[in-house]
Amino acid sequence: MTTRDPRKALLPERDINKTPVMECRALGIDFGGLTAVDDFNITVAPTEIAGLIGPNGAGKTTIFNLLTKVYKPTRGAMFINGRNTKNMNTIKANRQGVARTFQNIRLFKELTVLDNVLIGLHNEMDYNLFESVFRLPSYWKAEKIAKERAIELLSIFNMQDDAYKKSGSLPYGSQRRLEIVRALATNPCILLLDEPAAGMNHSETDELMENIREIRDLFQIAILLIEHDMNLVMGICEGIAVINYGRLIAKGAPQDIQNDPVVIEAYLGKERGHADC
Repeated sequence: MTTRDPRKALLPERDINKTPVMECRALGIDFGGLTAVDDFNITVAPTEIAGLIGPNGAGKTTIFNLLTKVYKPTRGAMFINGRNTKNMNTIKANRQGVARTFQNIRLFKELTVLDNVLIGLHNEMDYNLFESVFRLPSYWKAEKIAKERAIELLSIFNMQDDAYKKSGSLPYGSQRRLEIVRALATNPCILLLDEPAAGMNHSETDELMENIREIRDLFQIAILLIEHDMNLVMGICEGIAVINYGRLIAKGAPQDIQNDPVVIEAYLGKERGHADC
């Protein structure tokens, strides 16, 4: 059931008695005299696939920047596994398990596919500077383990054969997938995907949907995605939050959101009587 009460959580039954992996309470940010996001409330369960949608310019990416501590909120609070993130920066938030991809691909395009994933694995590298400089056995052992892990992660998207190609030489869709793999390499508890299907054709999008489910099931993590492809959103998300002009206007299951008159108005205006979303 869609609710106008932004504090009411819609959680999968399997996660009802578990601590939310992410919780935002009255989160907001102002830029000068402009309120970009106001009174944003959301609860994401530990293994939930959730969606954040809204018209262009609604504030979706600004919210992702708040959740990943790129921006500091003007007001409100955010919790990861029950821990307040008030004093965290982006690096600390990542170490707490928050990982993301970007609307515009941000890979190290001159590096190999494997090296991009190894960068994501930096938190798990078990050697110090001395061991690295002098190439001690502990260094080689840690490097071997990291490379094996990187190949394992690439195999989720059947990209293991691309490991030694330059990432910038990959097709657009593969670069998108590589960015997801690199985010997974940081060992997140919640993965934020900013328009993961952008630029993909229909068959690639269908494959991506299966990959997202596989990632959730394999890693037992939560996934929160921004996406304009409503077939993907409605086909994969268990709960959806809708924002407009930086404010939450609806939350609910896909079928409720799809028929919500407030959501329809936000996307199509008052003159239209049906939802294409």
